[in-house]
Amino acid sequence: MPDLLQVEELRVRFRVKSGLAALTARGSATHIDAVCGVSFALEEGKTFALVGESGSGKTTLAMAIAGLVPALDGSIRFEGNELRGLSDSAFKAYRRHIAMMFQDPIGSLSPRLSIRSLITEPFKIHGLTERDLEAEAKRLLAMVGLPADFAGRYPHQLSGGQARRVGVARALALDPKLIIADEPTAGLDVSVQGEVLNLLARLQGELGVSILIITHNLSVVRHTTDRMAIMYLGRFAEQGPTDEIFAHPRHPYTLALLSANPKPDPDAILDAVELKGEVPSLLERPLGCEFHPRCPFAQDHCRSAVPALTQQGPDHWLTCHFPVEEQKLAG
Repeated sequence: MPDLLQVEELRVRFRVKSGLAALTARGSATHIDAVCGVSFALEEGKTFALVGESGSGKTTLAMAIAGLVPALDGSIRFEGNELRGLSDSAFKAYRRHIAMMFQDPIGSLSPRLSIRSLITEPFKIHGLTERDLEAEAKRLLAMVGLPADFAGRYPHQLSGGQARRVGVARALALDPKLIIADEPTAGLDVSVQGEVLNLLARLQGELGVSILIITHNLSVVRHTTDRMAIMYLGRFAEQGPTDEIFAHPRHPYTLALLSANPKPDPDAILDAVELKGEVPSLLERPLGCEFHPRCPFAQDHCRSAVPALTQQGPDHWLTCHFPVEEQKLAG
């Protein structure tokens, strides 16, 4: 399948001091790099996951792709067309093909609007006034498994799972080619999480839509995605096919995240690997490998040298001086 989305060496920077404060700052950072030169591709009809702790940059990366924050450098190509640097008016033609589902299923819905208004609002935004909005509302509700009479309800009358389904319906309104789902199961009971993931999988099979999932929940990733990238301080620590990374994690950060994830298999081969400390501030990035202060396998070289991107297998990439060896995965 051809690539729908191609991201190359993308960088996103935010200013933390402005005006005179930036000009007079001495010895302190005037900006932070939230995304630092990441690259990946998403095929048509496939699912890619961005995984990492809070502050890793995964949501910022997704918002840059959606045109919600500007990128400093790099390339974002959608169906071969460059998106970075487009004006708001020029980007609008692509925005109808890129839908974003925000993390808070209820908080992301305006409490003043009915469900009918919420899921048909994209038609008004993009000037599709010839549509029968009543019929569209019924169609979209049916697609996500909600009764037609939900159109007259308001967000406060919905459960978390129902609100998430409304968010999916709104995202599907304009028949997008890409859905960016930020923590699609956040705040939901386990059983409801499964329902939402099954819904997204069914719709992907029916519509052929590509999905970019942002999550810290590895249980979501394992059974719903084709490829994944582990993010840390705005960089990709590891990237590759989901099955390959789960079976053979090579970066210590990936290993730690996987070993902390509850496993139903009591014979699982991963030993528990605990992370030291907290995620460092983007204003005070560690020297050398930025993960070394928390890495259980760090060596002196890690404290001074930045690791290069290396290939560990077919389409499996890593930034680590000392990849986890197979014998370290034995129980």
